[in-house]
Amino acid sequence: MMAHATRRRLPIQAVAGTVPMILVSVGVFIIGIGASVLWSFTSSKLFPAYDFVGLQQYRRLWADARWLISVNNIWIFGLLSIACNMVFGYLLAVFMDQRIRQEDTFRSIFLYPFAMSLIVTGLVWQWALDPNLGLQQTVRNWGWTDFSFAPLVDAKTAIYGLVVAGIWQGSGVTMAILLAGLRGVDAEIWKAARVDGIPTWRTHLFIVAPMMRGAFATAFVLQCVAVVRVYDLVIAMTGGGPGIATTMPAVYVIQMITVRQNVGQGMAGATMMLLPILLVLALGGILAWRRKRKGVAA
Repeated sequence: MMAHATRRRLPIQAVAGTVPMILVSVGVFIIGIGASVLWSFTSSKLFPAYDFVGLQQYRRLWADARWLISVNNIWIFGLLSIACNMVFGYLLAVFMDQRIRQEDTFRSIFLYPFAMSLIVTGLVWQWALDPNLGLQQTVRNWGWTDFSFAPLVDAKTAIYGLVVAGIWQGSGVTMAILLAGLRGVDAEIWKAARVDGIPTWRTHLFIVAPMMRGAFATAFVLQCVAVVRVYDLVIAMTGGGPGIATTMPAVYVIQMITVRQNVGQGMAGATMMLLPILLVLALGGILAWRRKRKGVAA
C-alpha cells in the first residue's frame, strides 16, 4: 500500500513542478509572440493600438532601404558564422575526442567565450580590431609600418569583423554539443573502419558525421536562433555602423520601437524575424517524423 501511494504521488509532484514553467512559457512566449504579430497589423506608434491596417506595415517594411540592408547583412553574417562555427566546432570536437591531457582545461578555454556576455565579447573585439589600439597598431609597433587591418572602419568589410567575433563566441558551444555526439559513437565503428583500412578523415566525413545528425541539428538550430537575435554584439562593436553598414534586423526592430516610436512597423520586423526560426523548427520536426516513420516501418 505504501509503495502504491508513493507511485500515485509522484505524478502530482511532477505536474506541480512543471506548472510555473508552463505558465511562463504561455504568458511570456506564446502571448508575447501573439501580441507582437497582432500589433504588426496595426498603426501603433509610441503605444500599442488596435486600429488594424492590414499589410500596410509589411509593405512599408520591405520598402525601407534600412530594413533591406539589415536583411542582407544577416544573410552574410548568418551563412558565414554558422558554416564556420559548425566546421570549427566539429574540428575542435575531434581534437578533444583524442583523450588529450588536460581535457577539462581545454574544454573550459573553448567554452569561455560562450560564457561571456555578448557585450563584453563585442567590446573585446572592438578593441582588438581598432586601428589605433588593436592588432594593426601592434603589428606596426613590431616594425611592419605598412600593415593595415581595420575592418570595422570600412563599410565594405565591417560585417566580416562581426563574423570573426561571432565565430569566436559560438564555436565553443558547438564543439561541446558535437563532442557529446562523438562520444556517443560506438567504438566498434572505429575498429571496423581501421580494419577495413578506411582513412580517418573518410570515417569522420562519411560514417561518423551522418550518425551524429541529432547533434548537428541541435547545434544548427542554436546557431540559427543566435544569428536571428544578434543585437548586443552589433551594438558593442559597431553600433550598426559605419553608417548603417552592419545594421541587423534585431537592431532595426529595437530602434524602430524605441527611437522612431513606430511599434507597428517594429513588430512587423519582429514577426519577419520569427519566420526563419519557425521554418527551421518545422523542417527539423518533419525530418524527425520521417526518420521515426522509417524506423517503425523497418
